[in-house]
Amino acid sequence: MTKPTRPSIATSSTVQYLMEPPRLETLNPIAERFIYSLRLIALHERVKRDPVPELAVRLGGVDIAAKSLALCQAIAATWPENTHVSRFCCQRLTHDEATIGALINQAWSRDRDGFEAEIAGLIRPQRVNRLGEATLDLVMSEASAS
Repeated sequence: MTKPTRPSIATSSTVQYLMEPPRLETLNPIAERFIYSLRLIALHERVKRDPVPELAVRLGGVDIAAKSLALCQAIAATWPENTHVSRFCCQRLTHDEATIGALINQAWSRDRDGFEAEIAGLIRPQRVNRLGEATLDLVMSEASAS
């Protein structure tokens, strides 16, 4: 009879990381605002209402609201499955939200290699450009508004 082995430290830390979702405040402000926008858009889709008017008020302009909606549509078109979002009031991120936040962080830093590394293996390589363009459009719109 063999003695059961203990999981390695690397395995334990990975499991621990997956068990404790990251917090919203770990993202940069643009990524944080977009995650709230993503949640608001999901809520409006559920009740079959147009999210743009409320997004425009919350984000301070129609351009940023339109870019947020365009990025949501790009995510929906490129993501391998339905995107999971937390409730609007939740401070914890789903794994999808954490990945999207990391993508926005990389776009804000103008790090294309980092952006591609964050998304590698999740979506098909031919879809990266669409997602990258929509993310960069939102980041540039946010930057010009500040």
